[in-house]
Amino acid sequence: MSLSLSSSKISSKTALKPGDTIRLNHFLAESGICSRRGADNLIKSGQISVNGEICVDLGSKIDPLKDVVTYKDKKVYPQKEKIYVMLNKPRGYLVTHSDEFNRKTIYELLPDNAQNLRYAGRLDKDSEGLLLLTNDGELLNLLTHPSSKVEKVYKVKINKRLTKQELNTLRQGVQIEGGITHSAGVYVKNSSDNGMTLKIVLTEGKKREIRQMMEAVGAKVLRLRRVQFANLKLKDLPIGRWRYLTRAELKVLKDSVEKD
Repeated sequence: MSLSLSSSKISSKTALKPGDTIRLNHFLAESGICSRRGADNLIKSGQISVNGEICVDLGSKIDPLKDVVTYKDKKVYPQKEKIYVMLNKPRGYLVTHSDEFNRKTIYELLPDNAQNLRYAGRLDKDSEGLLLLTNDGELLNLLTHPSSKVEKVYKVKINKRLTKQELNTLRQGVQIEGGITHSAGVYVKNSSDNGMTLKIVLTEGKKREIRQMMEAVGAKVLRLRRVQFANLKLKDLPIGRWRYLTRAELKVLKDSVEKD
């Protein structure tokens, strides 16, 4: 198991006082089991009970210190503290809690208190780099919502030297599974007759997006590494290691998406 490079955690918001009420979907998101949007779906589909009765009213409010909320017949508890972890994912690890074929997952690299954290933006098995994990459902919802347009920066090594026209095609958008990609930042870091290293900046997160983009111009990805997510940067975090976010990093991250 990896050791942390920092022992600090970010405390939760000010504790509720007796009699205070909050929206049910907000409580569910704060509990860490889902995002606010996910909470709305659970409520609408009748999967949430309050004091033994199914609740489908999205406007419902509860007293977290008094009311009993259950999901899948288990009581939902508010998170006592928020945890924000950055992991430098190695190649060969799956971004999932479990795998039917017993392949390695990122949770084998994380500490006990991070086993239930959820991730913002998946990396495929053969990709590496920065992953953000947290139990802050509200922040996850903001970071992953398309309207936030959070920038992700990748270093990509490919097996082909692309022409100016092919580079411009990537910048403007190409057809992949799931639709045409949004405009992207594509910068040549170095090149040779046998390939290129590119810096790619995306604001969306389609499945295997960069790999499919390269395939669209006749190239193949040899190595793909995410080096930045919003304001967060890997810097000198070793591959396979993790650390908690600093308070300064978290403040900038929240400020960047909580614009309203």
